[in-house]
Amino acid sequence: MHEPLLRQVALFATLDDGELARIAEICREQSYHPGQTIFKEGEPGNRLFLILEGDVRISREIPGSGEEALAVLKPGACFGEMAVFDRSERSTDAISNGGCRLLTISRADLEIVLDLDPEMAGKVLRAMVRLLSIRLRATNDNLRSILAMSMF
Repeated sequence: MHEPLLRQVALFATLDDGELARIAEICREQSYHPGQTIFKEGEPGNRLFLILEGDVRISREIPGSGEEALAVLKPGACFGEMAVFDRSERSTDAISNGGCRLLTISRADLEIVLDLDPEMAGKVLRAMVRLLSIRLRATNDNLRSILAMSMF
């Protein structure tokens, strides 16, 4: 049922139909009201999220300034996956912007599915490496721009 959305997600884009069906089996739907917190910075990251409907605001609390929105994610976006893969704490807050419906995949369920299918695990991990490389390049470009601006 959710395979078309899963195919749009970078982590699962290279999976075949059978592999996507196994991922779809471990997805759970959750709904959030406008303004409801999905997760907070510092919490354990034990699941990833895919947006079915609505928007999700990714933000951080800046001491003395309040909330700084870093991004507003739209349907089809995946978030929260870094903490699932590296078993770290959440690095940002995620808040339902105007109400949203999400698919969630728990770390435990994902690990079981990937442990049972090493070929699928390789595909997902290669996709994760590509995604992190893209993000690292973007971060490097942003830092380069900030450093260039600070020289004036």
